[in-house]
Order: sequence, then C-alpha cells, then structure tokens
Amino acid sequence: MGRFQRLLAAASALLTAPAVAHGQPAAPAVEGEWVGTLGPAELHLAVHVRRAATGLTGTMDSLDQGSMAMPLAAVEAAGGRFVFDVPAVGGHFAGAWDAASRAYRGEWTQQNLHLPLALTQGAAATRPAIAGLDGDWDGVLQLGVMGSLRLVFHVRSGPGGTVASLESPDQGTGQLPFSTFTREGTKVRAEAKAIGARFEGVLDPAGTTLDGRWTQGGQEKPLVLKRRTSGSSAPAALRRPQTPVPPFPYRQIEVAFDNAAGHNRLAGTLTVPEGRGPFPAALLITGSGLQDRDETLMGHKPFLVLADYLSRRGIAVLRVDDRSIGGSTGDPKGTTFDLATDTEAGLTFLLTRAEIDRRRIGLVGHSEGGAIAPLVAARNPAAAWIVLLAGPGVPGDRVILAQQRLIQAAGGVPQSTIDANSALQRRLLDVVERAPTQEAALAGAKKLLLETGMREGAAEGNAAAVSSNWYRTFLKLDPAPALRAVHVPVLALIGSLDLQVPAADNIPALKAALAGNGDATVVELPGLNHLFQTARTGAIAEYAQIEETIAPVALRTVGDWIASHSK
Repeated sequence: MGRFQRLLAAASALLTAPAVAHGQPAAPAVEGEWVGTLGPAELHLAVHVRRAATGLTGTMDSLDQGSMAMPLAAVEAAGGRFVFDVPAVGGHFAGAWDAASRAYRGEWTQQNLHLPLALTQGAAATRPAIAGLDGDWDGVLQLGVMGSLRLVFHVRSGPGGTVASLESPDQGTGQLPFSTFTREGTKVRAEAKAIGARFEGVLDPAGTTLDGRWTQGGQEKPLVLKRRTSGSSAPAALRRPQTPVPPFPYRQIEVAFDNAAGHNRLAGTLTVPEGRGPFPAALLITGSGLQDRDETLMGHKPFLVLADYLSRRGIAVLRVDDRSIGGSTGDPKGTTFDLATDTEAGLTFLLTRAEIDRRRIGLVGHSEGGAIAPLVAARNPAAAWIVLLAGPGVPGDRVILAQQRLIQAAGGVPQSTIDANSALQRRLLDVVERAPTQEAALAGAKKLLLETGMREGAAEGNAAAVSSNWYRTFLKLDPAPALRAVHVPVLALIGSLDLQVPAADNIPALKAALAGNGDATVVELPGLNHLFQTARTGAIAEYAQIEETIAPVALRTVGDWIASHSK
C-alpha cells in the first residue's frame, strides 16, 4: 500500500470485434497498407498485405520497437472479417469491418495479452532518425525513503528510424517502448504514456551524459543518465534464490474466466499437484496497485514462490493477473469492493474444476487482498477458510497515516518534520473523505496542496491520486464488520517490522474483530517486513536489497495451517 507507482505496467481492455450490420457498405479489399495503434503504450503498427499466387500474404512492422517486415501467416479476408497471424511474436489479429469508422476493429492476442486494435487504410508515418543518441543509457532514480530504482534507456536507429525503450532492471525483465522520443539540439525528451511518465534532459558536450528530470504520478525527480561504454556489461539482475525454476513436481495450467459482475475477463495460472485429486485449493489475492499473477515487485515474485511451496505440499493454487495486467481485462480504477467481485469469480471458476475439492477452497490475501478476503468469505459460502498476510484490522485512513509516520522515521526524517507532514496528511484526508463527489475531492485536495507551496503539476498529480475512487473508498473501508461476519477458520499474520500495515495497530484490532470466531489465529512474526522477508528495519528501501522473497518461517506457518484445515 502507498508504494510508488510501478514503472513497467501495462493496461488493456478487451474489445469484442463488432459484427457487420446488415446493409452496411461492403468492406474494402485488404490488399494494401493498414495502420493501427496498440495498447496504452501506443505501439504504432503498419500492416502490408498483398496477394500472391498462393493467396494473401504480407508483413507487419512494429515501428516503436524497430521490428520490421515480420511475415504474416494464415491471412484471411472474407465476409467483412480480417484475420492474420504474426508467428515471429506469437501474435494473432481478428477483426471485423466497421463502416462508421472505416476500420477493421477487433482484438490483438499475444500470449496472455488481449488488446483492442483498429486497422485503418493508410501508410505509416516514417519515424525520424535521431543522431548522436544510439546506445544504452544507465541511471538511478532516487525515491527518498522508498529507496532507489535503476532505469535504462535503450536507443537504436535503423531503416525505420530511431526507436527508444525503457527498462527497469529492479522490477523485472522487459522493455517498454517510449511513446515519443525527440531531440532538439541538446534537449532530449521522452514520454511513456502507458505509465504516465516523461523525461526531459540536456545532453552534455561530450555526448555521454543526459542530465534531466523524471516526472511521474505528480512527482518530479532528478535523473542523470550515463551512456554505457562499448563492451560494458548490462545491469546485473537481482539475485532471487527462492524464485522456482523448472522442472516442477506439479502441473501448471494457463486458465481464463469471466467476471460477470465486473464485465471483465481474468487470466491466471492454476498449479495442480501430481496425482488423482481432487485437491484442496488456495486462491491468492494481490495487494494494492496493479500486480501481475506473481505479485512481482522489485524483482521478487512472492505469489510464484508461495504457489510453488503450497503445490509441492499437495495444495492446488490459483494466482491471477489484476485487471488490465497481463492477460486480464477490466477497469483498473475499480474500488476494493469492485476487486472483490474478481475474487468471487475466481472462486466460482475453481468450483468448476474437476481437480479441485469444492469443500476445501480457501483465500489467501496479501495487504489489500487481506481486506478483500474477509469481504468475500463473509458472503460467499464457497470459501472454506482465509489467510490474511498483512491484512489490515483498522480503517484505511488509519493505515495510511501510520505507515507514513513509520516509513519516514525509517528513512531518517526528523521527528518535527514527520509531525508536520502527518498533520498535513490528516488535513488532506479530511478534505477528501468529506467531499461529496470525486470532482469536489480533487478540487479541495489541489487547493490545499497549492496553499502549502507545492508546484502546480505536483499538486495536480497528488490531488488526482488521493481523490480517485479507489483511494476514497479505501480511506473509509473498515475491515472490522466483515471480519466479525466471517465464520470460517482464519489465520492472520503480520510481521513485526511491517511499516505499511503496522503490527502495533492492526494485531489488536484483528484479535478484537475475530474474538467471536472459534477458529481464528492472529500471529505477529518477529523480524519480518510487509513482504514477509527477514528484514533489518522494515524500510521499503530494503525490499529490493533483500535476496529472500518470503521467509521460510512464514511459508511454513501458512503451509502448516492450510494443510491442517484442508483434511
């Protein structure tokens, strides 16, 4: 909770290809040039189709990635439909002619991704070639008490012009193409619209340093990038010894299911122990912010590690991409209550699987997921038990105020500054909570922040964050009523060094709310942080520095409890 916005995020929404209405003008022949923009990263695609003796054929260019002339396969065009594959990237497009927009509208599918794509006739604009910037540029983004984050800009020029992409080695592999990348004299600008980020910097006379500012989420940070010298090695990957590697003694099944309440589709991985079954099962629920099915953070994959551990002990595990991440679709701005319907859809899905024992399905929620699990278990009899990993016991506004003080203290902020910041934060939360509408909350929050001397852009960004539907709902969310309504077994764990859901506040509240439950266990695990790593101080800056993903004592505690409640 309250973590800096992740850099390498992807957002998508499933768009069903429209049917061709009776009486519409006939679709044009597909031979020729077609262009489209894919996803929030705004990847510009150019599709070239021609007719050969054997039928339709062609190529596709991904201009922002510098991937040119990728051959098409299985090209079909009939009855207003346009379909093709791109084997080089495992991609598939299926669309239908929409006369109103004069485009083939449909869906691009690639592994677990499902993205809307509209192709219109026309030639793609040529990307400009930018001189003097080719290479790899390394920098470190300092996030204050939250530590640091390595960033790499990759710049390449070729026949299709200059393309640039962003890598964050501390958050995992993969590159995100910049939406725009320009140079005017010594001024260099880059924008990644998919994550709401931009960079503006100045190139030094030697052409080896870009000195600039990184802006994202209403925050502006200095960022200096150094061109990597020829022969230098790439940034070292973070060591994560607990991340499991194949072969695995269990089956991994890629699955997808619909949430009728949220009008979205969710994708994930179901791990099933070897044997006949049916097996008990755990449905994992991620924390706040957009998370993939592994809950990847700072190079760690906590849910992958937990799923591997439980499946080796005979427990099936379903872990799912959050809305708009990976293969899942849906509104990423949904509230905690909206996200609870995704969990219920997961429960419903597990009930349909022959490998799963319908009587032994439980929920494991981390952080905000620990608030969602009781909401679902209190109203859905399919949940046989719940495990809360750093789940809150007090209302959201108390969680946020407490974590702010503790995180600042861990970062060495003077007590007088902490007190002043806490008072301002309380005023800000009061403005947001009392506002009758989201618009009123945005205006009130921005006005207050500007009065403190905050810059216009930063005030706008921060006000937008605290006035969002998710944030306003979380502030008022009191987990106690749902906890009191849960009558199935409960295990609640919090680390003694957790600075985001502090044990001192939440352990007593959890015990009080669960006092009427005859099978509820609340445990404080010594020396563990919010991710249940063995920590020194619990500071967020340690998350990436610690090689351990989940402490063995936490894994054993969860595994032993689930096993004893799944007999």
